[in-house]
Amino acid sequence: MNKILKNATIIVIALAALNGCGEKEPTPPEQKAYNPTFKCMQEGVEAPRWTCIPDVDGYYAGVGVADKSAAGIAHMRRVALMNGRSDLAQQIQSQVKDKVEGFTRATGNGSAETVDKVTTAVTKQLAKVDLKNSKAIDMWQAPSGAIYMLVTVPKENVNKEVKKAVKTSFKNDNALWQQFQSKQALEQLDKEFPTE
Repeated sequence: MNKILKNATIIVIALAALNGCGEKEPTPPEQKAYNPTFKCMQEGVEAPRWTCIPDVDGYYAGVGVADKSAAGIAHMRRVALMNGRSDLAQQIQSQVKDKVEGFTRATGNGSAETVDKVTTAVTKQLAKVDLKNSKAIDMWQAPSGAIYMLVTVPKENVNKEVKKAVKTSFKNDNALWQQFQSKQALEQLDKEFPTE
């Protein structure tokens, strides 16, 4: 009887050990839903999100700010629009520079000299691009009386000008123009700067 009890105990311990070491699927940690906690604050109060992160689908967007002025609201709007266009121009220039660099490298024109030459030419031409198609699409007044203005310009308008500038830049160098005319280069240009 002792022997049976001993064997039963050994079997129970062995089964418990095997059961404990079995290949159970570990339970994944409970995933929580993403709840953004970012609140845009201006002058200590909650403000529209675009005053912190200007983002409008299909448009380049910038924010202009004008402090409260004795010259009146019309003057403040002009100042905010001017500042918004300036912000817009800087953003466009930065994004276009990055895309042009990516484009020239992707099309096999990757030498630093070529990239710099094309980027400089496009940037100079873009500096001449008029933002007259830009417009204010939203405005918010802060507690201090300052106004924040959301200013946009359609990406398509800018992209057309960039494509024209890139083509002009490549045409000015015969060897680059031969490389540029490849189907891959034209497809890559359309991918970086889509237009209808």
